[in-house]
Amino acid sequence: MKNAVVWSQLDCSYCRKAKALLLENGYSITEKVIGLGGSFTKKDLLNEIPSAKTVPQIFINNTYIGGYSELLAAI
Repeated sequence: MKNAVVWSQLDCSYCRKAKALLLENGYSITEKVIGLGGSFTKKDLLNEIPSAKTVPQIFINNTYIGGYSELLAAI
C-alpha cells in the first residue's frame, strides 16, 4: 500500500493541493497539522525535518520527499 505523511497547516492551499494529489494517486494519508487547530507544533515539525521552512512537508513510504514542488516531480 502507498502511504504518505503530510505535515500541514489548516489555511495552506499547497497543503490541500498536495493531499488531493496524493489521494488521486491512491495514497493513504496521515496528516500532521501544525499551528492553530492542529495537534502538532512547529517545533515538532523541525524536530523531524530540521530544514523545513514551509508546509507541506511530505514523506512517501517513510522516505522524505520535500514540499509540494518535489511531490509533483515524484508522482
